[in-house]
Amino acid sequence: MNLDATLHLLPREGSASPLYIYLHGRGGTGLAMAQVADRFAQVYPQAAHLIPEGFEPSDTVPEGRQWFSAREIDEDNRLLRVTTALPALVAFIRDAQAHFGVTPVATALVGFSQGAILALEAAQAHPALVGRVVAIAGRYAKLPDAPPEAVIHLVHGKEDAVVPARHSVEAATRLVALGGDVTADIVPGVSHTPHPELVDRALGHLQTFLPRRVWAEAIAEAPLMATRADSRDLAKPIAPPAANDKR
Repeated sequence: MNLDATLHLLPREGSASPLYIYLHGRGGTGLAMAQVADRFAQVYPQAAHLIPEGFEPSDTVPEGRQWFSAREIDEDNRLLRVTTALPALVAFIRDAQAHFGVTPVATALVGFSQGAILALEAAQAHPALVGRVVAIAGRYAKLPDAPPEAVIHLVHGKEDAVVPARHSVEAATRLVALGGDVTADIVPGVSHTPHPELVDRALGHLQTFLPRRVWAEAIAEAPLMATRADSRDLAKPIAPPAANDKR
């Protein structure tokens, strides 16, 4: 891949891992996600942070870029427009993974608005493509019928008038019902913007959220021990360790 043609932040030394790819909104450029990438780089300085630009010129903003056209877009044609845009993005992601030697599970997409739509649908259409998706003020083009393999983090401003926050609520409700791994935050007082509060909420979940499959694997590997106790046993004081106890 040609790094010179892509805004990027790389570690000063050593190999780069994990991999974060940032997708801007309609009519924006890579610079629109620079502050988001910089905040992520503060938390993950050893990662590779790439900020590609929309693969076609914006049809509404001079000198802007877009991932797909939003002219006369509606619920019937949105999914087709997104899926038409996916092959170029998927090729970029796989080229970046090969370039840095990073696995899909160690790759995350961070999208805002139209970029978030593309990120969500990419992870849904290509289950082994990435491990995490952060969707800021985004939505699914079509609510999924199967749980994504990726962990989905939805963050949305409650006052968003462009992509209403109900889309994140509906997506989270559907993913929970399907058994997917998802977190969702609706933040009051925030409109349609990659607000620092939304970014920090997402970072908090990236650092602390344990996917169900990881927890299930941990439980499966834990030794099974039959134990019984009644309330009288639990109420007894813990005996002090023996004199020869070296723990």
